[in-house]
Amino acid sequence: MRLVRFALLTTIVGLAACSSRIGSTPAPSPSNTGESTASASPLSTERAAIRIDVQLVDALRMEPASMTVPAGVPVTFVVTNAGVLEHEFYLGDEDAQQDHEAEMQSMGGMTHDEPEGIAVDPGETKELTYTFAEPGETLAGCHVAGHYVGGMKATITIGT
Repeated sequence: MRLVRFALLTTIVGLAACSSRIGSTPAPSPSNTGESTASASPLSTERAAIRIDVQLVDALRMEPASMTVPAGVPVTFVVTNAGVLEHEFYLGDEDAQQDHEAEMQSMGGMTHDEPEGIAVDPGETKELTYTFAEPGETLAGCHVAGHYVGGMKATITIGT
């Protein structure tokens, strides 16, 4: 009999405890307070580590000749000079490419590294990390004398 009373009492206490939560407001959680929480997902990991291999070849070509990247995400271009000639990899729209071409001519064709571009010696591999702010289209070009006008450029489409 004592066992039955104990079981009955335990059940009543348990029901009373549960019933006190019925109709009450749930505790705030990130999903119902308007707060967001950061969490790792395969998509966010991929978007955070974008790498594109680029080959600069003596036939005055960049391979690939077209690339697509997201806006607002750092992109690392791994640029290899696969030829025996000096090359460079410079990022910017057509106006920026023309300005850089003029700068290169005024410097006697001397290549140099800067935030938008890198000089890559024959057989060398260098990295350039760049974040494109807005969607659109831009270019990568090589401005060693005669290379850009010879077609050594690639189109970069910047998506959302």
